[in-house]
Amino acid sequence: MNKTTTLCLGMTAALLSLGLSGAAQAQQSNMTFFLTSAGPGKGGDLGGIDGADRHCQTLAQGAGAGGHTWHAYLSTQGANAVNARDRIGRGPWRNAKGEVIAQSVDDLHSANNKINKQTALSEKGEPINGRTDTPNRHDVLTGSQPDGRAFAAGDDRTCGNWSKSGQGSAMVGHHDRQGLRDDDASKSWNSSHPSRGPDGGCSQADLKSTGGDGLLYCFATN
Repeated sequence: MNKTTTLCLGMTAALLSLGLSGAAQAQQSNMTFFLTSAGPGKGGDLGGIDGADRHCQTLAQGAGAGGHTWHAYLSTQGANAVNARDRIGRGPWRNAKGEVIAQSVDDLHSANNKINKQTALSEKGEPINGRTDTPNRHDVLTGSQPDGRAFAAGDDRTCGNWSKSGQGSAMVGHHDRQGLRDDDASKSWNSSHPSRGPDGGCSQADLKSTGGDGLLYCFATN
């Protein structure tokens, strides 16, 4: 193989790489749903629901999808309770590969939604560890009931409306739709079980102890 042939092959490979990279970036700019690759790192203390939204926006911006307005799929409790389903836009929502995970809010909260380990990709377009992986990271913070609405005031299901990293608890879902039992809760993407642990239920260590990492679902509202 002469130098000219080698140079041509190298240029062709570089152009192909640039083309694939450009295609991936273009697809991610159209992404309207992702599961965060990481949480803020302070357990259930997300800086409130606004802090969680900022986390989604920052990760989306870094992935080239900052042209959308991003909200975390979270509910809050109390006198001014917020329903997660009411703050995520109208849909449809697509992951980083362009796959539709739900057509509408009602579709998202039906048995027809397409959220699973293969489709609940990170903002980078990568899968997140599930129950059969090490470490397990399938618990996703939601603070929500299966229909996407808030829990009544009383038992904490939102780590103090996303302000606590000690005592408290947060409702989580399983993005891989797997749990310890073959029941609806174990297979729920948004409402499987409350967090718990030796530090009180809302610390980063607590979330990790039950198979989580403080991850969030992020939806583009526009």
